[in-house]
Amino acid sequence: METRSGIGESDRSQASITRFRRPLAIVAGIVAALLVAAVLPGWWCGRDADEWFRGDPTRVRGLAEELAAFEDDDDRRRATDSGGVIDGMWGLLAHQMTALGLAQVCLDHPEWRERYAPVVTRAAVKSLLPEMRVAFTDAWHGEDGSVHLDSPNGHAYLSYPALALGMARLVDPGFPTDLASWHDALIGSYERRLLASPTALLDTFPGEAYPTDVAAVAAAIAVHTRVTGVDHTVVLAHWARQVRAVQIDRDTGLVVQRMGADGRAHDAPRTSGTGLAAYFAGFADRGLLEELAAGLFRQERSFLGFGAFHEYGDGYDGVGDMDSGPLVLGISISATGFALAPARSLGQREVFTRVYRTTDLAGLPLRAGDRVRFATGGVIGNALLLAFLTSGPELAR
Repeated sequence: METRSGIGESDRSQASITRFRRPLAIVAGIVAALLVAAVLPGWWCGRDADEWFRGDPTRVRGLAEELAAFEDDDDRRRATDSGGVIDGMWGLLAHQMTALGLAQVCLDHPEWRERYAPVVTRAAVKSLLPEMRVAFTDAWHGEDGSVHLDSPNGHAYLSYPALALGMARLVDPGFPTDLASWHDALIGSYERRLLASPTALLDTFPGEAYPTDVAAVAAAIAVHTRVTGVDHTVVLAHWARQVRAVQIDRDTGLVVQRMGADGRAHDAPRTSGTGLAAYFAGFADRGLLEELAAGLFRQERSFLGFGAFHEYGDGYDGVGDMDSGPLVLGISISATGFALAPARSLGQREVFTRVYRTTDLAGLPLRAGDRVRFATGGVIGNALLLAFLTSGPELAR
């Protein structure tokens, strides 16, 4: 009887242990699933981040080929008047950023210049076409800033093609000499206007100045020095001083999105403008790039290894617009993408990786043959990403 009783007690104990282990196994399974769910998306979306950070030739060449194909197709459409081309502000941005990205690729990979340098020039020239700036010319009551270089009006929007043309001159030995002379005159006009402005602000539209556009003016001037050897130190120092004194919000470290040329704020300090201004500052003043990036990076919000940027500085709020893109819980996709450039230029690998994961998730990169594109951003998104993903410290040298 003792033996039978002992066996029964053992069986009951084993059953209790089994019943206890089952919920533990379920909990362990749930925990494991949650860990996989938490880790796997970040790993998957960040699998190419290190290659982009290091400038892996395969990654860079794939996106460069995508943008070169865009310019080839655009040339064909314009030559045959078959339609489907991008004009207006978005066309200006698409061609300008394509020129900048491909020029940066040429600087990093001189062996590719023969392939891409002529495309840089074609894209830069198209960014200057009259149909790209109709909205600006109309806003200035028909005054074409590319013609009226002696005008006291700011016409800061021309900084975008001016910078693209400067980079084309830098990498393309076949750049047209007549266009180079006009480019010299435009840069001279910008230098005079900036030095005449106590705030170093120039209007893009009448009564509206955007510090980001003026940062592009400074970038164009700085690249002109690199191309021609002309000394623009005085005007660039004036611009940098006034960015720090007038254009950066002291509390947030972000640039004010819109201002009057008198330095009065017309909008809040925001990360979309700051991120793009930081990219342009990288051409002209590395110290200012570092300051703008510091303000920008303070607005990062991270979750499960993904990084994104709140559009409005602390203490400010507002809605999304064409600069920020739609806001989701205050997060700007535009500002997030823009942050790739200063993160890479300043060697901030961890920030770059977190932001790239978000870019990968939202952009859906696709590969077809030797080409790479981000599916959801379209041509403009791909042009922007090529410029930002190839941005580096060599630009300001």
